[in-house]
Formats: sequence, C-alpha cells, structure tokens
Amino acid sequence: MINIALVGFGLSGRYLQAPYITANANYHLKTIVTSNALAKELYPEAQIVSSIEDVLGDSSIDLVSIASPNATHYEYAKKALLANKHVLVEKPLASTSQEAEELILLVKQQNKVLSVFQNRRFDSDFLTVQKILKAKLLGDIVSYEVRYDRYKPVLNPKKWKETPSSGSGIIYDLGPHILDQALVLFGVPQKVWGQTYTQREGSLIDDAFDIYLSYDNMTVKLSSSLLVREESPRYRINGTKGSFVKYGIDHQEDHLKAGIMPQMTGFGVEPIENQGAIYSNIGDVIIKGKVETEVGNWGLLFQNLYEAIAEGKDLLIKPELILEQIKIIEAVKQL
Repeated sequence: MINIALVGFGLSGRYLQAPYITANANYHLKTIVTSNALAKELYPEAQIVSSIEDVLGDSSIDLVSIASPNATHYEYAKKALLANKHVLVEKPLASTSQEAEELILLVKQQNKVLSVFQNRRFDSDFLTVQKILKAKLLGDIVSYEVRYDRYKPVLNPKKWKETPSSGSGIIYDLGPHILDQALVLFGVPQKVWGQTYTQREGSLIDDAFDIYLSYDNMTVKLSSSLLVREESPRYRINGTKGSFVKYGIDHQEDHLKAGIMPQMTGFGVEPIENQGAIYSNIGDVIIKGKVETEVGNWGLLFQNLYEAIAEGKDLLIKPELILEQIKIIEAVKQL
C-alpha cells in the first residue's frame, strides 16, 4: 500500500487524479493539500492540510502527487524529492528544460521515482491510433496531424492561467499532451519549427500554436487554439497504404465530471458515432470503414507508477522524454 499526498484539488486533483487513486487498491489517499472544504466531504478519510510543508514532514507519505498551478511544479517536486518522496507531477513537469534537468539529476541522487501526469497517453483515441500504427494498417506514415482545440474566447477566471510567465500559455497547457503522444510514436525529431499566437481579446499569453516536427520522410503537425468553435478532425494520419481520420476526444474527463467513476459500466467508452474512419489496403484487399475505438483508461498510468515504485518495473512516463518535450516547447517559443 502506497500512501499518497495529493497537492491541489482543482480540475486535475479532484476530477482527474483522486478517482483513479481511490479506485486502485494499491494506493491510500492519506492527505490532500487544499483550502477547498469539498475535499473532506468527498474524501472523509483523508487528512486535509493547508500547506505542502505538512506533507513533507510526514514520514508515512510515500508519494506526492502535485496537481497545483504550473508555476509551483518545479519547486514542489524538488522539495518532495529532497524530503525522500516519490513524485508524480501534473504537466508541465517544469517551466524550463534547465529545471527539468535539475529534477532528473535529483531523482537519481535520491533514488526515487519521478513521473509526469501525461494522462492523455491513455486516451481512447490515442490507444486506437497506437494499435493502428502498430498493425501497419496505413503502411509507412508520411504525415501525422493532431489538433487539440477549444472554444474559450473569454479569459480564464483563474488568474494564474492568464498571467505571463515562463510556463504559461496554451503551449504549456495543451501542448504537452499532443507532444507527448508524438514523441511516444516517433521519438525525438530531427528538426523543430513552429509559432505561437495571441488571438483572444485582452489576452497576455499565447492561446494558439502550430508545431512542426520533422522525421526523415515524415512530418508531424501539432496545433491548438482557444478560438475554434467548429470541430476539426483530432487525428489525420496518412501513410503509403492509406489514411485514418478521427473526430472527437476521449470521454474520461466528461465521465468523471458527471460522476461516472472508473469502476462503473461504460466508463471510458466512446460513443459509436465518434469512431475513426480508415481507408487503406492490405495486399489486394481494400479496407474502408470505421475503426472501433479502444476504451480509455488513465488508471493504467497509476498502476504502472505503483509497479515502478513497489516492484521496480519500467516506468512508462519517463522524465527524460518529458525533458525533450520541454525543449521542443522552448524552441518554438524562441522562434
């Protein structure tokens, strides 16, 4: 049993992490750092504290999960590692590659496990994409395009999300999700270029971006904007044998917000109308139709983290790959 302290009880802590922690019998949600009184109501057995310092001084805490604002990630992760805790950090791991490198070095010195909450590596749509590419249904990939859009013309009421800083803006908010997926599929690119934009009225941060990654005979394009009202394809993948196009996004977040928990029937299952379309050929056989979407399961992240800590198994979300992700973001921001 691993005792967890959850730092923060906003969107990530309350909806995206706590339900999976409590659903996994290998974890005990011992402490929550928050000023939100609802935390005690939802998790009456958890101890509610107001400061991360209360967690760092508790020798019974094995793992600290940091779900606080971006600007605190590096500082809190460093403090937790120095306090001899394993650490899970909400993305981004840090605001700069230098900070990420410091944390990676500290992990080795402390002999602890550090991972990042890249939950969308376990989205229903991305699990489906991985399966299609692994089966070589499209042949050799020549282009891979992903969009992660929202329509939010009004500035976010959370001031920290709209305040200019080294880790602010949509490229640090949504960028890590689709960058992580691309790096998992194709590795570190040979060349990076792109651009960020500030488009909303009154905005002081970037709220749209285009990122291009170059790999031999293939190009990856990753885009996002907060001013896209009409849905575009989330995935558009072209290969030497065919194409795959997918609309819609994983439903786990929507299910959790609606009170549908990971143990319940239908959780993580996508509506049939959102199934992706494939047009390809295997040998002389032409394939054209829908692809059944895999069931999304962010719980795989927590199970793997447990196995890495308790059993020494290989960590799926390694901080070294996340470092490459941050370097790409920095490169685009400097262009």
